[in-house]
Amino acid sequence: MCADQESRRPEASVTRTEAGVPPRPTSRDVARAAGVSQATVSLVLGEKWRGRVSARTAELVRDAAAELGYRPNLAARNLRLGSTRTALLVVPALTTEFFARVYTGAAEAAGEHGFGVVLYPSPDGVGPARDPFASARAALDGVIASSIAVDALTSIRSSGLPLVMLDSDPAEASAAAHVNLDIADGMRQVTDHLLALGHRDFLHLASSVDSWTFDVRAEALHKALRGTRVRTVKAPLNVDAARQAAEAALSGPGPHPTAIVCDDDIMAAGACKAARRLGLRVPEDLSVTGFDDLALATAIEPELTTVALPAEQIGRRGMEALLAVLDGAPPAPGPLLPVRLLVRGSTAPPPSA
Repeated sequence: MCADQESRRPEASVTRTEAGVPPRPTSRDVARAAGVSQATVSLVLGEKWRGRVSARTAELVRDAAAELGYRPNLAARNLRLGSTRTALLVVPALTTEFFARVYTGAAEAAGEHGFGVVLYPSPDGVGPARDPFASARAALDGVIASSIAVDALTSIRSSGLPLVMLDSDPAEASAAAHVNLDIADGMRQVTDHLLALGHRDFLHLASSVDSWTFDVRAEALHKALRGTRVRTVKAPLNVDAARQAAEAALSGPGPHPTAIVCDDDIMAAGACKAARRLGLRVPEDLSVTGFDDLALATAIEPELTTVALPAEQIGRRGMEALLAVLDGAPPAPGPLLPVRLLVRGSTAPPPSA
């Protein structure tokens, strides 16, 4: 009999011990309560039922499991199937809420399929990190990683686990799948906005982190600003370093920029501090833009014009891509996730406009 035909549901019954205390329910008890076979219970609770049993039957099984308080023996299941139903999310550090939001999206998608996500910030930021487990393959089913933390993956790569890269070079062959934001379009939106305001003298406050995502930002910015004056200075990803770099650039000789385009909201906050220390008003004397739309963007005054990145969505897509790989169906390259310019108070026409 096929699983969809096993849809009769007799009363749930769990054998009681002599002391009157019910033993832990088993998959056989769930199958009896739902009126299906144990194989069907395994398919449904293992999230492998689609295309094999009906949605109605799957609902009956889940309801019966909930009523009985049934929980699969994950340890035994992992030994049997060679699966831990656990993914590792590697990020550079939890210095901003962006990566916390990426984790939220990945964890929500994982939970829908009975998976868990372990968050692993590289102890040295973007540098190499030790394998967080004695044996990654024994503890994990796969890895999702931000491109900014790519150097942290050296020891984990050797495990041979499926790897999904986020915001990374699509030419990177070691990854089973890539999920990318339309970073170049975000920078184009920034430059189009500033050019429309009349700016022609720019400072690019760039991240000194060697990462594909920052390379794309720089390339898109310089392509869009051909025919204008653009100077690039690099700084580490923190407010004070960005402030020092911007202050030096703004106080040096030669024509001064009327707009600073920053690779990140944190760097933009540093640029705003530099402007204040030099007696420049934002945006009357100097426009400043960021990237990411962190909480910081609306905490500073004036609020920051920046590019909003769908952090939760990239985390969710990354987890879905890993699940597809684990299911034996590597996903085709999907469309770039769109980003959006949020115009706030930190940008205005240049003083001479």
